[in-house]
Amino acid sequence: MTNKVTSIEVIGSGCASCKKLHELAILAAKDLNIEVEVGYSNDIQKALAMGVMQFPVLAINGKAVITGMADIEKIKIVLCSQKGGDDQSDCCPCGGDCGCL
Repeated sequence: MTNKVTSIEVIGSGCASCKKLHELAILAAKDLNIEVEVGYSNDIQKALAMGVMQFPVLAINGKAVITGMADIEKIKIVLCSQKGGDDQSDCCPCGGDCGCL
């Protein structure tokens, strides 16, 4: 599978929710075999430049894709939508050919 995810970053203030989103993003990337380091930044100006007013922010390839807290399944769905490739079988949160993605 071609990996189109070149960067994953959580931007936040350092609060518990921001740290939790970072931890979940690391787990989601690992579960989906996305071999990209998941960064963390507390550069609020960076997020504001993306047009984001709510934190934490999950950015993929420099684009804000989730604002606020999210569970691991939502993170996986977003990562899969960016991952690309023909075989999305490891991306289905339902575990089958349900067509949810």
